[in-house]
Amino acid sequence: MPNTQLNLPQFSHIAIDAINPQLDDLLSKAREQLQQLKAIDRPTWQNFAEPVQHIDSQLEDFFSPVSHLNGVQNSDALREQYQQAIAKLTAWGSEIGQDAALFAQYKKLAQSAEFANFDAAQQAWVEHAIRSFKLAGVDLEASKQQRFQAIKERLAELSQSFSNHVLDATDSFEHLLPNAQALAGVPDSMLAMFKAKAEAKDLEGYLLGLDFPSYHAIISYADNASLRKKMYMAFQTKASDQAAYAHDEACQYDNSAVMVETLKLKQEMAALLDFSHYAERSLFTKMAESVDEVVNFLLDLSAKAKPYAEQELAELANFAKQELAIHQLQPWDISYVSEKYRVAKFNLDNEKLREYFPVDTVLDGLFSITGELFGMSFAEQNDFDSYHEDARLFHILRDGELIAAFYFDLYARDKKRGGAWMADARSRWLHSASGQQQLPVAFLTCNFRPAGDGRPALLSHDEVTTLFHEFGHGLHHMLTQVNVNGVSGIAGVEWDAVELPSQFLENWCWQAEGLARISQHYESQQPLPDALLQSMLAAKNFNAGMMMQRQIEFALFDMLLHTLSEIDNADQIQDLLDQVRDKVAVVEPPLEVRFQHSFSHIFAGGYAAGYFSYKWAEVLSADCFAAFEEEGIMNPATGQRFLENILQVGSSRPAADSFAAFRGRKPSVDALLQHSGLEAA
Repeated sequence: MPNTQLNLPQFSHIAIDAINPQLDDLLSKAREQLQQLKAIDRPTWQNFAEPVQHIDSQLEDFFSPVSHLNGVQNSDALREQYQQAIAKLTAWGSEIGQDAALFAQYKKLAQSAEFANFDAAQQAWVEHAIRSFKLAGVDLEASKQQRFQAIKERLAELSQSFSNHVLDATDSFEHLLPNAQALAGVPDSMLAMFKAKAEAKDLEGYLLGLDFPSYHAIISYADNASLRKKMYMAFQTKASDQAAYAHDEACQYDNSAVMVETLKLKQEMAALLDFSHYAERSLFTKMAESVDEVVNFLLDLSAKAKPYAEQELAELANFAKQELAIHQLQPWDISYVSEKYRVAKFNLDNEKLREYFPVDTVLDGLFSITGELFGMSFAEQNDFDSYHEDARLFHILRDGELIAAFYFDLYARDKKRGGAWMADARSRWLHSASGQQQLPVAFLTCNFRPAGDGRPALLSHDEVTTLFHEFGHGLHHMLTQVNVNGVSGIAGVEWDAVELPSQFLENWCWQAEGLARISQHYESQQPLPDALLQSMLAAKNFNAGMMMQRQIEFALFDMLLHTLSEIDNADQIQDLLDQVRDKVAVVEPPLEVRFQHSFSHIFAGGYAAGYFSYKWAEVLSADCFAAFEEEGIMNPATGQRFLENILQVGSSRPAADSFAAFRGRKPSVDALLQHSGLEAA
């Protein structure tokens, strides 16, 4: 039995000024170790592969908590150190990827007699590495290698600049209201939050920001149409050349030039590797095989969803005119009217619903559901090296044995990046020579409303779904049984399959049996009333067609954007988005809207020419959940099959093979359409 180690990050030991000197030292030692590994005459798993993984693990373990802090506790000093470190790590990646002598060692390993006796994960590690070398330009001539490396380093800088601009534009927006009169319709809990924001800055009144909880509260509940429009335009133009429309200061964070340069460099990088365009390069490591396949997949979904979306919009417009005296439905009215219509049609008040989802009840239910399905238990830890009072640490145990750990950081605050995400803090891998096995650890981050006004943190049902989604990613990372670093957990899983476990887990938020475990009134401890439950289930697919069209719009725009051979200015980006909207959109935004300027998924994340992955993986996840519908949604045997065939295998085999192993066939789009209330053709 290996000697397992948790190896939690020690946040109190992170000295911001020491980050780069420490990284320099690690990289220097790594270079020395690699020189020795390149000199080995006959590389084997023990003398070559595991030492390489150890080098990778040391760098990952050092940088993952630094990266996490940059996202959740940003500061000018940390940002400067982080950007320097990213540049060094990017250069390191290029240096390794273009090292012909190191590449030769991997090829020797692949051609060795030992390779045939490797297990699937070990073989995958070697094969993935050889593919990565080729994609890093190892076969390029020296001058092209230098250019390739310069592009990668610049792209890393641009990605961080894009993210910083979005964060700074968000933080720079403040709108102070002297009294609550202009906030009529906004829930009391949000009024209390706005008041607390003002008090924190020694201001009188109610302070609004562009963090998502604040924006959502106004756009969904404020009766004041002018206020809704102001917030909508500020949110939809942030970090763009049009930001002055709503907020003068924000134009200094315009991402136009960043976007153009990013796209030009990605196309140049793809061309250096003999790809037609960056989209082709992106798909080289994904399940989907071609741009045409992706585009046809999205357009086929759109053809099925668009009639429903148009009908939904017409219903909203009619309701707005008849009941709210809104005669011309505007984009900033849609969330507001939708909320009013939802209440009227389904007798479902989302703010009332929040009262049944106190965060600790939701967490208990989440642990109950996943624990029963996948045979594990959870234990919160109160004594650990933390970085913020919001952070919580949990252990995962199976048969009383520790197998993984994760941090929850659930609430919105200043200097914290918006959105929700899972990041790996530690990866599972085994060093056979020493018998040391590192256990996986995950960071799970959200931006929910914090507790306030005498009430605990209460989640909307959408936020509950977000929590389940991120926890699905976390389980994929933490429940792996693969012992090879770089292949365990989500590492190496095709990008268009990586959302499968996350979207899959969302389904329990819509099942009566699941809801019974995650809901309880925060004061009375009464269960979710049956009438409210039935209303919620009836409203499950409310505006599903419109939401699907919106996601298809994003995905189609992203894919086509990365096929463009030449990008000279941001107007071309806008022109393409307009063309995509002409095909699939049912809501026409104002001319000033610049959504793309804060589309961090593709300009500051890993989704460039890959945003379609959400819909692609949703097909997989819906089809997987259909097995539970057939066999029982809390059936431990079905859960065990999903655990063994999907969650535990990492990237030791293609995702298509993992799906087929679980489902016994290729995926079908029918389950997604049925779950979305859009009948299968």
